[in-house]
Amino acid sequence: MNVNELTRERLANMFDHTCLKAFAREEDFRKLCEEARDNGFKMVAINSSPVRFCKEILKDTPVHVGAAISFPLGQTTIETKCFETQNAIDNGADEIDYVINVGEVKNGNYAYIEEEMRRITEICRAAGVLVKVIFENCYLEKDEIVKVAQIARRVKPDFIKTSTGFGSGGATPEDVKLMKDTVGDDVKVKAAGGIRDWETCRKMIEAGAERIGTSSSFKILEGFDAAW
Repeated sequence: MNVNELTRERLANMFDHTCLKAFAREEDFRKLCEEARDNGFKMVAINSSPVRFCKEILKDTPVHVGAAISFPLGQTTIETKCFETQNAIDNGADEIDYVINVGEVKNGNYAYIEEEMRRITEICRAAGVLVKVIFENCYLEKDEIVKVAQIARRVKPDFIKTSTGFGSGGATPEDVKLMKDTVGDDVKVKAAGGIRDWETCRKMIEAGAERIGTSSSFKILEGFDAAW
């Protein structure tokens, strides 16, 4: 994407406005939803427990409710992830962001990763819900990122995503570009983790990201406004 052609409104609509803290209260989620509604953000990114609450607040708006599944470690069984995915959808989730089983990548068990991705993607497809696959790149070697992205190119989830934001590192432009170069136009890329200012956000978009996961939406927009 040519960032020189990016408008403030289009940038805001790339944001998955995020609150994934364990100690978040209803008032925090209400504030998150109201901010997303009032500023044209694409989605609120939350854990699966408050999905129904947030969906009620956002039911008459274009803002999506996104549920994080097996978050942040990804170390639950495929069956558990499928149940949590379906439960979140039943409660009103419009999008699903699930964490892969990084341990199985390290085991070289790519058949497991493909089965996991395929089954969760099938549940989302049947419900008309978007699905994003979180790689957690900080724990992966470059060849492992490529191999998981190649699986995604076959399975075709809507997005592959760099990070949870809870690992030892977040998104990098290099990883975004590697992921995008691997999946091509078949799958989109979401950058998340450590994106707290416009300059960092710009680099992610230039590298190929079409969604930005951030809890610093307003700071990024302020930087965008200052730059123009």
